Amino acid sequence: MREYELKVFGGRSNTALFAEIVKALGVQPGMIEIEDFSDGETFVRIEENIRGADVFAVQSICHPGNANLMEMLIMMDAFRRSSAERITAVIPYYGYARQDRKVQPRVPITAKLVANLLAAAGADRVITMDLHAGQIQGFFDIPVDHLYAAPIMIDYFRLKEVEDLVVVSPDAGGVERARAYAKRLNAGLGIIDKRRDRANVAEVVRIIGDVKDRDVLLVDDIVDTAGTLSQGAQALMEAGARRVFASCTHAVLSGPAIQRIDASPLAEVAVTDTIPLSEEGARSEKISVLSVGHLLAEAIRRIHEGASVSSLFV
Repeated sequence: MREYELKVFGGRSNTALFAEIVKALGVQPGMIEIEDFSDGETFVRIEENIRGADVFAVQSICHPGNANLMEMLIMMDAFRRSSAERITAVIPYYGYARQDRKVQPRVPITAKLVANLLAAAGADRVITMDLHAGQIQGFFDIPVDHLYAAPIMIDYFRLKEVEDLVVVSPDAGGVERARAYAKRLNAGLGIIDKRRDRANVAEVVRIIGDVKDRDVLLVDDIVDTAGTLSQGAQALMEAGARRVFASCTHAVLSGPAIQRIDASPLAEVAVTDTIPLSEEGARSEKISVLSVGHLLAEAIRRIHEGASVSSLFV
């Protein structure tokens, strides 16, 4: 065990997941006051001594993304100015990850900007989960522990009674993820050839692979407006699939997402609690939530103790 004390603090973006993390760790949540002034500015005060402590701050950069990001940066600065020995930013959902490259002239690479901001604010290390693009790890000049929800999802679907399962990637970019699922589930592999003309608008072009009379698992990292999932599920059913399930780590679920899922032929959409569900999402009978609290807690424990976390990356 390292000499300095473990302290775990949580922002306001995902209080339920934070509570599960500290419960799994068997520690008391760090004492912190976070409030908003009447003009919208955020105020943070650490209400206990953290001098020389190993501090972990849990905050998802989910809706409202800008406010939650700013809250995280202010927390980092407060920890640094309170003489914490080490500060680890635990970011279950890394917002802005989809802006990871220039896809047209005169646009920012905001995922890199967020990485710079976190380091500048005082983060010494980052723990995150299912980045939209794995190479975002290279945007940081500090260590990044990139965890995956795949083991949790795979265990969940392994217990389901599926017949002749085919794992399908909703686009070419997700083939590596789908292949990993297919290998561990002893399933076939398929791809949806998709054309996206603009953000949040997708069109199914064709399905590569045999899905006729087979159960299908669509695998993606993020479900945002659910256009890709609903259109993909419809195309798969038209191609003869028996049932279509979906696995998505981050349930952004913006705009008409819930209505699209409920109206689609999807049998079930399994998501994790990296982002808290809205009341509407929690009422949906098609959405199942799997917790990643124990996985994040184990990563925190191993990093604090100086143990290997490589076994958590598979």
